[in-house]
Amino acid sequence: MSKNIFIFVISIIVCESVGIIGSFFTFSSVTNWFPTLVKPWFSPPSWLFGPVWIIMYFLMGLSLYIIWNSKAELSKQKYRKQFFILFGIQLILNALWSFLFFGLKNPTYGLIDILFLDIVVAMTIIYAYRVSKYAAILLAPYMVWITFATLLNFEIVLLNK
Repeated sequence: MSKNIFIFVISIIVCESVGIIGSFFTFSSVTNWFPTLVKPWFSPPSWLFGPVWIIMYFLMGLSLYIIWNSKAELSKQKYRKQFFILFGIQLILNALWSFLFFGLKNPTYGLIDILFLDIVVAMTIIYAYRVSKYAAILLAPYMVWITFATLLNFEIVLLNK
């Protein structure tokens, strides 16, 4: 297997694994606890979340692959290093949200986490852009989705006091 294929496969597996980890916390809560919550009118159907997240993790993996595989000149190496640090932090925050919101059944803790996630993903996109605009563009749908998720999480907190 060539080095590029190996990097590609690892990049995708790393990101999709975060979704798998998160699913351990969401699986039981989605069927018994989550349906009992009052949700805003704009809440998508539950079946939509799984496919969207699979796509988001795949796009994240592609972005990671592009940066990891990039032959950035010396002046961009510090941006590449910052990207990797921020990318790792956002993966942790992403998985942590599932634990807090669904595992602990605590939308307020989930909201706090996702607000930090929003900031870190925005910073990750900035550093990705400094190395590869394509890698940054691939993260844009993720930013849109988690911004929507933040609004949804906020409304759930308000509606379920």
